[in-house]
Amino acid sequence: MSQADSNHTEIITLNEQNNTGLIASGDSLPAKLYIVPIANRPFFPAQVMPVLLAAEQWEETLRRVEKTPHKSLALFFVENHDETQSSLNTEDLPETGTLVKVHQLKSDGKHIQFIAEGIKRVRVAGWLSRKSPYLAEVNYPQHRKESDNEIKAYAMALINAIKELLPINPLYSEELKHYLNRFSPNEPSPLADFAAAITTARGGELQEVLDTIDLMPRMEKVLALLKKEIDVARLHGELTDEVNKKVSKHQREFFLREQLKLIQKELGITKDDKTSDAEEFRNRLDGKTVPEEALKKINEELKKLEMLETGSPEYSVTRNYLDWATSIPWGVHGEDNLNLKEAKTTLNRDHEGLDDVKARILEFLAVGAFKGEISGSILLLVGPPGVGKTSIGKSVADALGRPFYRFSLGGMRDEAEIKGHRRTYIGALPGKFVQALKDVKVMNPVIMLDEIDKLGASYQGDPASALLETLDPEQNSQFMDHYLDMRLDLSKVLFICTANQLDTIPAPLLDRMDVIRLSGYLTEEKVAIAAKHLWPRQLRKAGVKGRQLKISRKALRDTVECYARESGVRNLEKQLAKIVRKGVVQILEQPDENITVTPENLSSFLGNPIFRPEALMQGIGVITGLAWTAMGGTTLPIEATRIHTLNRGFKLTGKLGEVMRESAEIAYSYVCSNLEKYGADKSFFDKAFVHLHVPEGATPKDGPSAGVTMASALLSLALNKKPKANYAMTGELTLTGKVLAIGGVREKIIAAKRQNIKNIILPEANRGDYEEVPEYLRKGLKISFAEHYDDVFNKLFG
Repeated sequence: MSQADSNHTEIITLNEQNNTGLIASGDSLPAKLYIVPIANRPFFPAQVMPVLLAAEQWEETLRRVEKTPHKSLALFFVENHDETQSSLNTEDLPETGTLVKVHQLKSDGKHIQFIAEGIKRVRVAGWLSRKSPYLAEVNYPQHRKESDNEIKAYAMALINAIKELLPINPLYSEELKHYLNRFSPNEPSPLADFAAAITTARGGELQEVLDTIDLMPRMEKVLALLKKEIDVARLHGELTDEVNKKVSKHQREFFLREQLKLIQKELGITKDDKTSDAEEFRNRLDGKTVPEEALKKINEELKKLEMLETGSPEYSVTRNYLDWATSIPWGVHGEDNLNLKEAKTTLNRDHEGLDDVKARILEFLAVGAFKGEISGSILLLVGPPGVGKTSIGKSVADALGRPFYRFSLGGMRDEAEIKGHRRTYIGALPGKFVQALKDVKVMNPVIMLDEIDKLGASYQGDPASALLETLDPEQNSQFMDHYLDMRLDLSKVLFICTANQLDTIPAPLLDRMDVIRLSGYLTEEKVAIAAKHLWPRQLRKAGVKGRQLKISRKALRDTVECYARESGVRNLEKQLAKIVRKGVVQILEQPDENITVTPENLSSFLGNPIFRPEALMQGIGVITGLAWTAMGGTTLPIEATRIHTLNRGFKLTGKLGEVMRESAEIAYSYVCSNLEKYGADKSFFDKAFVHLHVPEGATPKDGPSAGVTMASALLSLALNKKPKANYAMTGELTLTGKVLAIGGVREKIIAAKRQNIKNIILPEANRGDYEEVPEYLRKGLKISFAEHYDDVFNKLFG
C-alpha cells in the first residue's frame, strides 16, 4: 500500500521489534494487526456498531484477536466482497482502513458477532501473512495542522447540516442527538467521520472520505455528501407528504360518506344501496307500457336482487340485467312528422340530384302518411361508395322527426352482436338493437345497418342469418334477444340498410328488403354538389371566410373531370379539402390578399391531373363496351388483332374472370360460324391466330355483359372494316346470336355520358330498365335496342 505524501501527512513510527504489537505507553497503538474485510460500506473512526461475520471463515482470526493484549483488528472495505469466502486478494484492499476495538465477541456456530469501536485510521505497511488469518504491519497516518478558523467554520457548517437533517430524516434522530451532546466543534475529525457515516452515500464515496487524512479536504467532501443527503431527504419528505395528503383525503371522504349514510338511515332520509337500486329500477318503469310477460320477468329479478348480498357476484349480474331491461323504452313511441312537403324540402336541402331516389322515398313516406304510421318496410340503398347512402338515411330520419341510430355490419362475424349473448357467459351483453333502443329512448327510431353486404361468418355463428328475424316485418314484432330473454317489438322501427353490391347479400335476407338503387353522379351533378354542399363545408371546417378563398365553377368542373371521376363524391371532397389547406397556407403568408382558384392555377393546389381527357380507341377490331363495377359504371374498350396465319388459334388477355372468358369463347364461336352471313371470308379464322385483349390488365374484370362487344371486335377484324364511331354497347350473346339482358343499365349510361358517347346499344330485354332511367340522363342519347346480333351488326357496319 502506498503511504501518503510527506507534505500532507505525518506517519507515527511504531516499534517494529515489539513482538506483542503494543508500544509500552498506555496510548500506544498496535504495530501488527489482523486484517478483516467488510462489504457494503467502510467503517469509520468514531463509529460504534455491531459487525456480523461468517463463523467458518473468520472465527479463527477473531479468536486470535481475542488473545492479543489490545484486542484490536483492522477493518478494510472491499467492494463486492463475498463474506462467505475466507480467501482475500490483498491487492483489492483500499489505502486506508480503521483500527477497531473488539467487544462482546459471540458465536452461534454459523455467525460470529462483536461490537466494533472505531479508534483510528490505519494503513498497511507490510504483510506478515497473505493467507488466512491475514496479518500485517501497520502504521497510522495523522492529519497535518491547519488554520483553526477555517476548521472551526467547516465544523459549524457540518453541525448545522446535521441539525438540518434531523427534522426531515428521523431515522438517525436519537443517534444524532447523542453524538451532538458528546462532540463539539473543537473535535472536528471525529465530527467529520461521524457525519460521513450517517449518510446513505455509496461505499466508494465513503472510502474516498476515509482515504482523505487532512481535515479541510475531508470536511469539504463530507459537507457535499451531507448536502446531497439533505436534498434527497427533503424530496422524499415532500413525496411522502403528497401521498399522505391524498390518502388522508380519501380516508376522510370515506369516513364522512359512511357517517352520512348512517345518519340518513337513522333519520329515514335514504336507504341502503340495494334498496335504492331496486327503487330506481321500479321508477324507470313508470310511464312505460311493459308487456305482461316482460313485467313478470323483471319483477322476479327485482325480488332476487333484494335477497342477494351487494358483495356477491350474482348481485352485479342481476343488477346489470335489470339495468338493461328497465332502460328499454317499453311502449314509448315518438310522434312521426308525416308532412310530405317538409320531407321533400329536407331531402332537397341535404342532397343534390338523386331525383328518382328521392321520389321513391317520398312514395314510401306517402304510404305511411296515408296509413297514419310508418312500419313494416325495410329499405336497402344500393350504390357505389360516396354517393350519399348514409346521409340519405339521416335525411329520412330528419324528415320523419325520428331519432337516428347507425351501426356498421362490415366485418361482423358474431351473431351475438345481433341477438345478444346468453347470460351464462362472463361479460354478456344484449345485441345492438337493444343498445339502440336504450340510446334513442323510443321504440320507433330509424336504425341504419351500414355495409350489410360485408357481413362475415365464423364459428361464432352467421350474423346474416340472425338478421332474418330482425328484418322480417312479419316476425320482428316478436324479436327475441338472448341476453334479455324477452320479446321485443321492432315492427315500428324503420330499418334502412346500405350496400355497395347485392351479390354478397344472402338471397333470403335480400328478399326481406325493398331495394332502392343509387347510381353515380354525372359531372354536372357533382359540380352542383361541390358548390352547394362540399365547398362551404370545407370552408367552415377550416374557419375560412368565403371572401378569403373562392373557387370558380370551371375550376370545380376541372377538379371533377381531372381529379375525381369516381361515381361518388367522397374523393371530390378530399380534393376540395386539399385546396382549402393549400389556400390557408397562402392566406397566412399573405393575409391581405383574397385567393381565387381558377383552372389556370388549379394544378398548383392539386398537382398534376390524375385523369386526362382521352380520345376513344377507334379502328379495325376495336369496340367500346360498357361495364358495371362496385364503384359504378365504366367504359371498357376491347381490341382484336390477327397475329399470324401459320395456324388457327385464339388468345385472351386482360385479367378476365371465368364468366368473361366464357363470353369470349361464345363470341368467337358465333362469329366463326356466321362469317359468310355477315359478308366476311368464311375461311378467315381457319389459319388465323387471333388475340383478343381488354386493356388495363391489372384490373380484374368479370361479368356476363361483354358478349356482343367481343363479337363485334372479332367481326370487325374479319371484315377488315372500322365500326361506326361514337358507339358503345353492352349485352350478353348466345351461340345462336340472341342478345340477353344485363344489369346496371343506369350506371352504364352514366359511364357513356361521362365519355361523351351519344350512341348506345342495349339488349331489347332491358328496354324497361332504360325507361326507368331519369329523363335528364336520357337527354342527348340515341339508344338502339338489339334482340339478335343482326341488330348490332346493322348499327355498326350496315
